Amino acid sequence: MIDLAAQGNSAGVSTPTTNTERILAAIDIGTNSIHMVIVRIDPTLPSFTIIAKEKDTVRLGERDPHTGNLTPQAIKRAIAALQRCQELAKSFQADQLVAVATSAVREAPNGRDFLQQVDSQLGLFVNLISGQEEARRIYLGVLSGMEFHNQPHIIIDIGGGSTELILGDSHAPRSLTSTKVGAVRLTREFITTDPISDREFQYLQAYIRGRIERAVEDVLANIEPGEKPRLVGTSGTIETLAALHAKENLGVIPSPLNGYEFNRHDLKDIVKHLASLTCAEREKLSGLADKRAEIIVAGAIILLETMTMLDIQSLTVGERALREGVIVDWMLSQGLIEDRLRYQGEVRKRNIIKVAQKYHVNLASSERVANFAVSLFNQTKGQLHNWGNEERELLWAAAILHNCGLYVSHSAHNKHSYYLIRNGELLGFTDIEIEVIANLARYHRKSSPKKKHDNYSNLPNKYYRHLVKEISPLLRLAVALDRRQIGAISKIRCHYISEDKELCLRLTPVDPNDTCALEVWSLEDKKVVFEEEYDVKVVIQLENSPSDK
Repeated sequence: MIDLAAQGNSAGVSTPTTNTERILAAIDIGTNSIHMVIVRIDPTLPSFTIIAKEKDTVRLGERDPHTGNLTPQAIKRAIAALQRCQELAKSFQADQLVAVATSAVREAPNGRDFLQQVDSQLGLFVNLISGQEEARRIYLGVLSGMEFHNQPHIIIDIGGGSTELILGDSHAPRSLTSTKVGAVRLTREFITTDPISDREFQYLQAYIRGRIERAVEDVLANIEPGEKPRLVGTSGTIETLAALHAKENLGVIPSPLNGYEFNRHDLKDIVKHLASLTCAEREKLSGLADKRAEIIVAGAIILLETMTMLDIQSLTVGERALREGVIVDWMLSQGLIEDRLRYQGEVRKRNIIKVAQKYHVNLASSERVANFAVSLFNQTKGQLHNWGNEERELLWAAAILHNCGLYVSHSAHNKHSYYLIRNGELLGFTDIEIEVIANLARYHRKSSPKKKHDNYSNLPNKYYRHLVKEISPLLRLAVALDRRQIGAISKIRCHYISEDKELCLRLTPVDPNDTCALEVWSLEDKKVVFEEEYDVKVVIQLENSPSDK
C-alpha cells in the first residue's frame, strides 16, 4: 500500500478535506490487463461509490517462452500504464493508492524484479498476492455489489493467467480455489490455428477439465445436501460473453451488466460460433473489443467446461471483483466495516491458527509466547522502538508459528519454520507480510539476521530488513520466557532507565516457590542479540520468589 498523502508535495496530492470522506484508488495488475478503480468512501455507512475507472491491456502474460520471464516490452507497457493510473488518482486527489499483482507476476522468475522496478521508478509499492488470497478478495468484491441473502453462491472469475472458483453464502467462504487456467495462458500455449482447429478445440476442452477438476471437487464437496447454489461470473471474459449474448438476444448491451443472466445452452452456441471465426472476424463483432478477440475463445471454453462440470445451467454477471475486493479489504483493515463481513476482519488470525494446527504447533505455549512478545513490544514502544500496530500483528503471527518447523525436524527447525510459513497460503496477508512473518520466525533462535542469508536478502528493501532486525530479538526473549513450555511465568514488566541504557525485566512466576531457573538461564542466553541490537544492558529480576521474602 502506498500512502499518497504522506508523500507531500512531491506527489501533488492533498489529504482529504473532511473526516467523513476518503478517496481511495485500487490497482489490479493482472495477466492481461491493468485495471484501476477510484472510489469515494463514506465511513458513516460504511460504503463506497466508484467515481472513476481505468483499464490498459498490457499483456504481462505474454512471457518469454524459454525463460518464463516478463518481457521488456510488457514491462515497459505496464510501467507506462501504472504511471497513467497514478496521474489519474492524483487528479481525483486520492489520499491512498493500493496496488496488487496476481498470476503473471507471481509466476515469472523476474516478477519481483519488476515490482522493485515499479517501486524505484514510480514510488508505487505493489503487493504480490497468492491465488487463494486473490480468491478471497474477489469474494469480498462480489459481496460488496451483490446480496447473497445467506444462500450459497459459486463465483467464477476467469482471468488471463488463472481462474478462481469460490463458494460462499454471505459469511466466511466455504471454498477458495485458484487454478492456472486463464484466457491468455491457454491462448498462448495451445492455440496455433485461426480459426481454431477441431483438434486444438478438443484438446483445450480436455486440458481445462483436467486442470479445473480439483477446484470443482472442492466446491462441490462443500455444498450441503439439498442446496442449489447460484453461479456468479466476474471478469472481462464473462462480461464480454454476456455482452455478446445480450446483443444477439436483446439487440442492445445493458449498462451496467451487473445482474445480467444467460444460460449454458446459449453459451454453448456462442462458443461454437466464436470458434468458427478467425480473429479478424471476431474483432468485427459488436461488443467484442479488438484485444479481447484474440483470447475470447479460450476464455469461453473455460467457462463452458466449468459450468458443465458444476452441472449449473445459468450464470449471473457480477461486475465487482478483485479491485473492489481490494477496497473492501482496505476498509476492513481500517476498522470501517464492523457489521456485514465482520468475520473477514479476523481472517488473518483464523488462518494463522489454522496453519499452526496443520503443523501440530503446541498452541498453548505459542499463545503464551505471542502474549509475551506483544507485551514486550508494547512496553518498549516509544523507548526502544517506534513500530506500530501493523508490525505488532506480524510479530504476534510469527510468535504463534515460530515452532511450526518442528513438524519437519527438530534440527534447524527455525529454518523449517521459515519455509513452511513462506509457503503456507496465509490468507489476509500480502506476500511481503508473509515474508516478514517467516523471517521473524526464522530468527527466534540461533543466528541473528545477516545479509548473506537468502531469506533475509529476499526482503524487498531496507525498511523490512530493519523491521525484522529490530523486532526478532523481542521474539527471542518471549520464547525464553516459556522455556519449559509449562506457563511458569505469569507476567513480565519492563522498566527502562534511559540514562544508564538499562532495561530491567521483572518476571512474576505463577508459583512463588518456583525459581524459574531454566527461564532465567534462557533469557540470559537470548538477551545477547537484544542487547546488541538496542545497545542496552538487560537485567533480569524474579519477583515473588522465596529469595525475595
